[in-house]
Amino acid sequence: MTVPAISDVSMSMLPTFLNLAKTNLYQVFITNSWKQPTNTTSFTSFMRNGTQYGSIDFNGDFGNKLGLLCTNATLPASTYATAEVKDNYVGVGQEFAHTRINTDIDFTFYIDRKYEVLTFFELWMDYISGGAGGYKPQQQANGSASTGYYRRYNYPDYYKCDGIYIKKFETDYKSGNRPNISYQLINAFPKSVASIPVAYGESEIMKITVTLNYDRYIVRRERANSNFATGGSSTGGSSIDPSFELFGVDLVRTKSYIPA
Repeated sequence: MTVPAISDVSMSMLPTFLNLAKTNLYQVFITNSWKQPTNTTSFTSFMRNGTQYGSIDFNGDFGNKLGLLCTNATLPASTYATAEVKDNYVGVGQEFAHTRINTDIDFTFYIDRKYEVLTFFELWMDYISGGAGGYKPQQQANGSASTGYYRRYNYPDYYKCDGIYIKKFETDYKSGNRPNISYQLINAFPKSVASIPVAYGESEIMKITVTLNYDRYIVRRERANSNFATGGSSTGGSSIDPSFELFGVDLVRTKSYIPA
């Protein structure tokens, strides 16, 4: 194989450096994709039916509000666990991949004055561990302070969701047929919620940082069509670029149903 030679960079290459992606143009979508079990309480019912947090109706407006208040997000990534083999060639060690590992990612949200964003994630954490309310599967008095308090964990199928998306675009996304890239988290749930410091002194906007775990993710490289450029509908808005590149785990060739 011939080693590439050093070449001059001509002015024709200048547009390459004038068309770089920016980090501050993105949108997060959180949609209602939790399962509705028949033998126990669903997460959406748990939010609506009142615990010590009050009631939250997870509708489209609330999901959009959550997404817009996401001030910091991380695009998902993965790494491989490998096994080392030393016996194939004398003095040469080799590694082979055997498990793909998806790294946890962080989202930071502004907290509204009604504390609904904070409440949503506290509810989600409580639904996972069966802790807070007197409504099944929690089994205990609302906000119990009893010394005999216990936790009974919910089934993963009921607290994990597929409805978290990150859409990355550029300033000219409305110009029609412009490429964008979207990530969908599969079986995501909050693994941790960071503590929130409060202090006297100069006021700052409260934020909450949530670390999400997920089984895998889907990446779609798309081009905006006319629906996306004009706002579109909540069930469509962008289609897969025929000159796709596979960046993640799965490639989807059908129309995207991510809100645009």
